[in-house]
Amino acid sequence: MVPDETHQYMGIIHLLQYFGWIWVGLLAVDDDSGDHFLQILEPLLSQYGVCSAFTERLPNQGHFHGFEELNDMAHIIYQPFMDQKARTFVIYGETMTVLWLIALIVVAEPEYKENTSVGKVWIMTAQIDFAVTAFIRGWDFEMFEGTMFFAIHSNEPLGFRTYLQNIRHYWTAEDGFLKDFWEQAFNCSFPSHRVPAVDNTCTGEERLESLPGAVFEMRMTGHSYSIYNAVYVVAYALHVMSSPRFSHRQVVGKKGPELQDLQPWQLHPVLQGISFNNTAGERVSFDDKKGKGAGFDIMNMVMFPNNSFTQVKVGRLDPNAGNQLIIHEDKIVWHRRFNQVLPLSVCSDSCRAGYQKKKKEREAFCCYDCSPCPKGKISDKRDMNDCFRCPGDQYPSKIQDQCIPKTISLLSYEEPLGISLALFAVSLSLITLLVLRTFIKHKDTPIVKANNRNLTYALLVCLLLCFLCSLLFLGQPTKVTCILQQSTFSIIFSLAVSCVLAKTITVVVAFMATKPGSSMRKWVGKRLANSVVFSCSLIQAVICTVWLGISPPFPDLDMQSLTEEIIAECNQGSTTMFYFALGYMGLLSIISFTVAFFARKLPDSFNEAKFITFSMLMFCSVWLCFVPTYLSTKGKSMVAMEIFSILASSAGLLGCIFFPKCYIIMMRPELNNRELLIRRKN
Repeated sequence: MVPDETHQYMGIIHLLQYFGWIWVGLLAVDDDSGDHFLQILEPLLSQYGVCSAFTERLPNQGHFHGFEELNDMAHIIYQPFMDQKARTFVIYGETMTVLWLIALIVVAEPEYKENTSVGKVWIMTAQIDFAVTAFIRGWDFEMFEGTMFFAIHSNEPLGFRTYLQNIRHYWTAEDGFLKDFWEQAFNCSFPSHRVPAVDNTCTGEERLESLPGAVFEMRMTGHSYSIYNAVYVVAYALHVMSSPRFSHRQVVGKKGPELQDLQPWQLHPVLQGISFNNTAGERVSFDDKKGKGAGFDIMNMVMFPNNSFTQVKVGRLDPNAGNQLIIHEDKIVWHRRFNQVLPLSVCSDSCRAGYQKKKKEREAFCCYDCSPCPKGKISDKRDMNDCFRCPGDQYPSKIQDQCIPKTISLLSYEEPLGISLALFAVSLSLITLLVLRTFIKHKDTPIVKANNRNLTYALLVCLLLCFLCSLLFLGQPTKVTCILQQSTFSIIFSLAVSCVLAKTITVVVAFMATKPGSSMRKWVGKRLANSVVFSCSLIQAVICTVWLGISPPFPDLDMQSLTEEIIAECNQGSTTMFYFALGYMGLLSIISFTVAFFARKLPDSFNEAKFITFSMLMFCSVWLCFVPTYLSTKGKSMVAMEIFSILASSAGLLGCIFFPKCYIIMMRPELNNRELLIRRKN
């Protein structure tokens, strides 16, 4: 009828975990039951992260000790009792075990009440019963204020308190037990013919509710509740067996049940199937182990100034729900030393968030130092064993106690840098259109017709597209823009450099063809220039086609490169093909620069080689600076660098090649005259 004692062990574990008490002292009676208790509890403590600060044995109530031995034992107990860190003690034993404990403390320190450091949380098992009148009246009980202990579950049957309030001794004058209890509880005597009346005469009108709770509990205790249920269980079993429908004749005989002749074992088959609601409203039945899983109540000891106390139910341990612990903290009264603040019982101070535990050598695992989390890791709770890394889309805070969501980093049209680059690109595009319009308008003038007019138009269109393609790098990357970015940029720039190379070769061939008997005259014309532009551009187109075929660029989120930002970028897909395309464009630029450099001093009034040399020098310088900068930057800075390189190199070609001609066309038209040029040549 009482719950299995093993449930208490898990209840102690859950209670310690609930309040965070991980550094506790163990006090157990020095007998076989104490050995059994420690053998089961100590491994459980370690398993659930609780350490025993010490383990001491208390004398068995039947074992007498001499004063010297008692004094030695008292000082052994008193030393951990004064430990400032171990505030929680678990006691296993019986009521006399507590008596021994108080005696030992008084022997070790008679003035322990004056020691302000004394303040403990006592956790006691259900075997200890505080309702011992002699104990309460003979000892100072203040040290056990706030004690929490397990008690067999009880409930209040209907009308029970009213029944107790109305009990009078004269109801059952022949009941010797009630007479003795009445005299001891109320400290009075009933007059009789043998004993004359005394001052403290019992009237029989005394009320039980006037007695202190330590002397008499007005509520039904756990033991009484178990007896109450046991009586009803047997009554129900007998009722079933006396029923005409009872079919277990083999148990009680063929003639039917004769209750006065029943043996106890004959009740067993009926008891196993008993299930009913008692008058307290609780279901009474037995589990598959033939035990009543009622569980334990968690009680709290509340002391009063007159050394009396009351027991307040503050929780419940329910084995039917997996030993679930239910605690009502608002009802708990702690020892007055704690000022109603939850006491701590830990070996080391708590490690705050941002730190992790660091075990101390040669000490229990509950004793540790606190060390900051390594760089890149956090701990978001107190007393964490290890720090951990944030998810990829988050980063640690400065004090490494939480993960902060990363912001998306991209070069958009809304921010100042994006707006500036976009305006710069559009402005250069408009300037290029204006230059193209000027050249088309003056297409029949000598300065426009020189050095292949169609190549000039093609180069201006390529530069216009170069300026516009830089806009593909702004904004949120998509699958389409990622594919167009590098391939469009690579092909258009290669086409522009091919046009520059073709113009330079045209100058060289034209000069060489003027020599008498030169075989280069057959190359003079548009065929050579078109062949150079087509073949050089075709190679880059093939490179980009292969690139897009095997591993095209795609939109990606780089969460690792920057600590606080997620880079929204276009993943190049094949990095090898990207640098191959960039390298081919660089090769064309170097060839064009070399040819223009050697042709810069050729005698021709409209020789573009000088301007091409300077423009290609600028072009190559920009892209040579771009490569290391591109590799060393991340995020929007890398995108801005690439856009700037595109605009700067294109603007260099536009300015160095076409602005001198525009100056002559617009500002010095008299120089754009064939007769003047012939006269200057002569």
